[in-house]
Parts: sequence; C-alpha cells; structure tokens
Amino acid sequence: MRTVRGWFQETAGGLPRTFWYLWTGTLINRLGSFVLVFLAIYLTQARGFSATQAGLVIGLWGVGGAVGTTVGGTLTDRWGRRPTLLTAHLGAATMMVALGLARPLWAVAVGALLLGTFAEAARPAFGAMMIDVVPAKDRLRAFSLNYWAINLGFACAAVLAGLAAEAGYLLLFLVDAVTTLVTALIIFFRVGETRRVSVAAPTGGAAPAGALRTIAADRVFLVFVTLNLLGALVFLQHISMLPIAMSDSGLSPATYGSVIALNGVLIVVGQLFVPRLIRGRSRSHVLALAAVVMGVGFGLTAFADAAWFFGLTVLVWTLGEMLNSPSNATLIAELSPAELRGRYQGVFSLSWQLAGAIAPVLGGLVRERSGDTALWLGCAAIGLVMAVAHLVSGPARERRAAQLRAPATPVEPVTAGRAPAPAAAEAAAIAPAEPVRATS
Repeated sequence: MRTVRGWFQETAGGLPRTFWYLWTGTLINRLGSFVLVFLAIYLTQARGFSATQAGLVIGLWGVGGAVGTTVGGTLTDRWGRRPTLLTAHLGAATMMVALGLARPLWAVAVGALLLGTFAEAARPAFGAMMIDVVPAKDRLRAFSLNYWAINLGFACAAVLAGLAAEAGYLLLFLVDAVTTLVTALIIFFRVGETRRVSVAAPTGGAAPAGALRTIAADRVFLVFVTLNLLGALVFLQHISMLPIAMSDSGLSPATYGSVIALNGVLIVVGQLFVPRLIRGRSRSHVLALAAVVMGVGFGLTAFADAAWFFGLTVLVWTLGEMLNSPSNATLIAELSPAELRGRYQGVFSLSWQLAGAIAPVLGGLVRERSGDTALWLGCAAIGLVMAVAHLVSGPARERRAAQLRAPATPVEPVTAGRAPAPAAAEAAAIAPAEPVRATS
C-alpha cells in the first residue's frame, strides 16, 4: 500500500491547482473527440465522397489548423492565454455543429477548414499555459499526465464513437461540440490568466519585435520542428488512410473504433510508468528509438488483413508514440525562450497542422497510384531516416536547452481585470522553457 501511495505521490503529487483544471478540461474534451477519428469513414460512407475527396477535406482541416496555430501563437503572447483559449473553444464548438449539418462538398470543405482553424488555435495557448504554471522540474510528469488524460479520453471516445455512428453520425458532431463547450466553461470559471512579462516590457506585454525573424533564425529549433513534421506525416495516417485500409479489408467502422482504441488503452495503462523508464537517459536516443518503433509499426500495416493483425500494428506504433511524447514535450519546452513561448508553441504546432494538411492527400495519392504496400513501407523508411537525424542533431539541441536554462529576467504577472491564477500556479510560473504537442 505504501508503495502504491508513494508511486502515486511521485507521479501526481505537488502539481499546481491550475494544472489540474487544465487536465480535467483536456479529459472531458477528449471524451467527446469523435469527429476527427471517424471523419474519413463519415465522408466516404455517409456522404459518398471518394478517398481523394475525403483526403482533401481532411487536408483542409490541416490547412485551417496551420492558420489557427500561427494566429493562436501570436494571440497567446499578445492578447493572453485565457482569452485565446476561450475564443478558440467557442468557435470550435460552433463549427463542429456546422460541419455536422453540412451536405455539399464545398460546405463540408469550408466547415473543415474553419473548424481546424478554431480547434488548433487553442494549442499554443494551452501549451504556454501549462509551462507557465508547472515548474521545470515537474514538467516531464505533468506532460505525461496530460498525455495520459488525452489518451484515456481517446480510448473511450473511439469505442463510443463506433457505436454512436451506428445511430447517426450527427450525434458525433453534437457530443464533440458539447464537450468542447464544457472545457471552455472550466477555463472561464476556474482558470485565470497566466501570461507573464518582464518588468521592462512595454504596457500590453507584447512579444519583442522581430519574433518571427528570431524563430526563423533558430536552426536548432527548426530542425527539430522538421523532424516532428516527418513523424506527424507517418503518425496521422492512422486517421486518414488506416480506416480506409481496414474498410477495404471488409472491416466495419465499429471494428476500426475498437482497434484504434487499443492505442489509447495501451497509453492509459503504460504511459504513467514511462517517465521513470526514460528518466536520466539521452533524449536523442529515446527519440531515435521511438522513431524506429513507430516506423516498424506502420510498416507492418502493409501485411495486415484481419482485425487482430491491424490491432497488432497499432500496439507496435503506440509503443513508439509513448516513448516519443514525454521527451518531445520537455525538449520543446526547453528550446523556447520564455518571452516567445506562445509563438514557439505555435510554430511547433504548425508542424502538426502542415502534416494534417499533407498526410491525407499524400497518403491518398501514394495509395491510389502505388498501392497500400508502398504507403506503409514508405512510413517505415521515414521512421529510419528520423532515427538517424535525431542522433545527429541531438547534441546541438541539448546545448541550446542548457543555454536557455540560464536565470531569467525577473517577471511579474499581467493583470487582466480578473482574479489572478491560484497561488500555487503563481509560484510555479517563474521557470523558463516550453510545451507539448497535443495530438495526435
């Protein structure tokens, strides 16, 4: 009993109250995250679109997300984390319903574009707020706990969505909208503004001029973002091409929901133990191993022809995802200057959005022109290339992270005409560094 209690305290103890409000909002939102998981099946079966048209719509979601993360990152630094989050969630809930009611291809495409914009605009603000309130020493486990919540919600949502789809796809959109609104209410009532600026900063707390030029000149950071883009191109095939491949094998949407839920279940069961497993190990080595395992998992999909085999491939690439996520999150946190936290967060999230736009279109084209085998073995090859690149670029990243860990300029909170964040969050917000992707 003492061992269990000690493990729980080491895993979840001592984190700020604001973190737990954000964690709760994440869990609730993900419990209703039906739409993107089943969008490819919805578009091809319920709306009668071709695989290429479905890929185009999902790609437009990614294009909107690219716009959303860019704008969201700027607003996070200039306007504040809290108003950016609230606006993004309210807009996403509205567009979720609109997309569910859309019928013509052009309306579905516009709905996906706008939904991606609002939904992904929340990522930079959420990531920056997490870093604001959690001290550097606790970020690995905080990001792991948040990732655990994401996947607990995802595991439940995938199974429930497969069943709900049998009753009518509109229900998926409505439930997703409601959980997004609930998350917005938690932020509105329980989370204060956490943005902080140096005492020398001009009124309004705007980020320094030339912020984008600073990021563009940060080659260490951009190389890491590029590697994340490659990984995301592989990973996001589980949303776009995997359901179509399973459908071609005669498997139902409910079967796809059960198979993809294995991803969330494995993470829920094992993710809380991963920080202890990788603590003290080279992050570059961990990321390289994660890339290989993920590539092998997706590569095996080329040979899958039954539900159990597809499930096996999901289990393999999930192991790679579990190794990748905590190291990725803490490294991004440490590569971001405190005063540009939102914009660095936005650029990193942009890699996911670009992949969201490119992956379904590229996957659909490769699949239609060269076949499933070329698509999935190509994913395996990308994983091997990423592994080598992580090993080569790792030392430069660690040197940059060490430079940014130097003592920061004294800071003071920005007042926003509302009660400040809870005392625990206030005490935690003075550490440098940066965030997590959120997801997949």
